[in-house]
Amino acid sequence: MSNNTLIQNDKDHVWHHLTQHKGFESTDPMMVAKAKGMVVTDTNGNEYLDGTSGGVWTVNLGFGRDDMVQAVSNQLTKIPYFAGSFGNEPAAEYAKEVTSLMPGLDRVYYSNSGSEANEKGYKMVRQLAHFHNDGKKHKIIYRDRDYHGTTIGAMSSSGQIQRKKQYGPFAPGFVEMPHCCCYRCPYGKKYGECNIECATVLEDIIKKEGPDTVGSVVLEPITAGGGVIPPVPEYFPIIESICRKYDVLLHIDEVVCGLGRTGKWFGYQHYDVQPDIVTTAKGLAAGYAAVSITVTTEKLFNMFKEDPTNVDSYFRDISTFGGSTAGPAAALEVLKIIKREKLLENVNEVGEHLKNKLLELQEKHEMIGEVRGKGLFCGVELVKDRATKEPVDETVAASVAAHCFKNKVMIGRTNRSFETNNNVLLFSPAFICTKTDIDLIVESVDNALEANK
Repeated sequence: MSNNTLIQNDKDHVWHHLTQHKGFESTDPMMVAKAKGMVVTDTNGNEYLDGTSGGVWTVNLGFGRDDMVQAVSNQLTKIPYFAGSFGNEPAAEYAKEVTSLMPGLDRVYYSNSGSEANEKGYKMVRQLAHFHNDGKKHKIIYRDRDYHGTTIGAMSSSGQIQRKKQYGPFAPGFVEMPHCCCYRCPYGKKYGECNIECATVLEDIIKKEGPDTVGSVVLEPITAGGGVIPPVPEYFPIIESICRKYDVLLHIDEVVCGLGRTGKWFGYQHYDVQPDIVTTAKGLAAGYAAVSITVTTEKLFNMFKEDPTNVDSYFRDISTFGGSTAGPAAALEVLKIIKREKLLENVNEVGEHLKNKLLELQEKHEMIGEVRGKGLFCGVELVKDRATKEPVDETVAASVAAHCFKNKVMIGRTNRSFETNNNVLLFSPAFICTKTDIDLIVESVDNALEANK
């Protein structure tokens, strides 16, 4: 099939994600054709250095890995799928391996996307509420600027107003708490001179809602699409202590951070915290298969088998493609590769290089207000004025990213997430990246910032 025919078929029949298609009346969509390592090639033969791991923090091991393809292929020749009410070999093996990396967590529930994984966590909370007090303890507290998925339920728990715009009404029982970005402190305070109000406010919210009505708190360990926001060290211990005080489950959404992105297996492991529920997807299988998991404590799991005489006492949920064997087979191979190739060490070493290079850019460009992140997960916040911290318009961040793209380097940015703060450039290259790759990415950003002064 010719490239022109392929593009025309796309324009005539494909509905792209996050895209205003009016533009395709005068321009063509980019069509990716192949990729190897961190280089993506389009159907016109143009090559791009990918600093986004597939656009959405997913292809963490890079493209074109024969070992990943072989692992999935070997499993598919045995059995590709059977309903998740039955067991299968890769699911059993992977559950054991991944929980060995998560002390205190023992049970794995499979589904096929991060949104769905979070929905499972919410359904567990809601069902437990019905076990003990007629559904009263059902409310779920979420954080401003966090994102938990694209379904109506997951969007009901997401603190990104533009992502939610026009999709209401939303599910009831979700309550928002303030974000934890020190650079834009919701309390107008400075770290070191505050009482970590962004965490302690959780107790006030629980009291206001009624402790007997709040079932869980869901938080990203590091806010991802909301601007790459790591909390201060005291944050999660305070959150956990409040949760324990009021018998509230702590649900950590690791859909982006999980499996090494931040330099540890899971983002929450940078902090002194023990969650009750952990969800993850995206890099779980590095984009070579669709899989997500909702991981819980044994204590939570046991609550669903306390009364077998009650026909409603078990977790009455299903995920069709949670029965796919390709997902856990691919995820198992990802773990083996990360260990074998010492990629966590590379994430930390090259990630430090990335952050240092971005800090050098901050010294050079007044437009950079703050650099933040952990591992190969960094954000650069752009401002009109450092003193006032007034954010640049979204069009400026878009222009910087577009300039990089024109020069064959892909970076990310906050995109239609907030009303006024879509001003953060996002960096999440694959775990295999080198310092040379980082230098090329940062050089492209440097040139883009010069061009957008």
